[in-house]
Amino acid sequence: MIDHPMTRREAVRAIALGTPATLGAFSSLPGGGLLAAPPWPDLAVVHGADVRAATLAAMAALGGMTRFVSRGDVVFVKPNIGFPRVPAQAATTHPAVVAAVVEACFASGAAIVKVGDHTLDDPERCYRRSGIQAAAEAVGARVEIVDGSKFRRMAVKGEAVSEWEVYVDVVEADTLINVPVAKHHSLSRMSGAMKNWFGAIGGERAALHARIDAAVVDLTSFFRAKLTVLDATRVLVRNGPEGGSPDDALPLDIVAAGTDQVAIDAFAATLLSLSPVRIPFIRMAAARGLGRLDLDRLRVDRREL
Repeated sequence: MIDHPMTRREAVRAIALGTPATLGAFSSLPGGGLLAAPPWPDLAVVHGADVRAATLAAMAALGGMTRFVSRGDVVFVKPNIGFPRVPAQAATTHPAVVAAVVEACFASGAAIVKVGDHTLDDPERCYRRSGIQAAAEAVGARVEIVDGSKFRRMAVKGEAVSEWEVYVDVVEADTLINVPVAKHHSLSRMSGAMKNWFGAIGGERAALHARIDAAVVDLTSFFRAKLTVLDATRVLVRNGPEGGSPDDALPLDIVAAGTDQVAIDAFAATLLSLSPVRIPFIRMAAARGLGRLDLDRLRVDRREL
């Protein structure tokens, strides 16, 4: 146990390394700020107004970023940057969540951390207005507009998606981290971890809408993220996925993290007052063995900051 306050950098490094230590500025974490030891929970849910601290605490509850990132790794962090919306509108991932994940990756020894998304609107405007570009670059990430020349047709081998244009940087990364936002979606009812993979493909994505639930499951099976960190700090409860009015967003101050994207989405569904079993892609993904939706039977670590 250290006897002096940690600096910002020391605190992030402690979380990344999974080292039991008092977290200084984050000492409000349960158990005196100690990082979790195995067996780790299936899902970590942190409630707190400080977005960065809540994100770090969620990763700490899972044992630290070095469970997922090794020294020298090239990491791709995949947030939702689909629309030119500010954080208060809750249509894109909160920039502080993205920045905290990037910080932890570097602290665990990552050589390169890339951040990107195939946006649905003008990419430069989406990256800038969401605040993600500035926040991620401030902590050393490479935030690049998705390059059309980097899409390559690959075998997805799914029920609805057999082959598709996939962004090469996502599949070639040593470690893939999914950083979605929980929100309402007019077509699939909700968007979270699994729906976020639409931002890692090219081509005529609208053509997948006819079988959107099966497509979401196919893409989840193809893109195997090692870690998912869910932004539910503000949840868009209507008029998704783009939203518009801050009045459509409910402030919940929650960040959740886990390795099971089905469980993450099952939890996100409850925040939208939806039953996970009534969301077709969640039910289908669980049936295909991609994860669990039975939250009552999962180990959930809940923390208050």
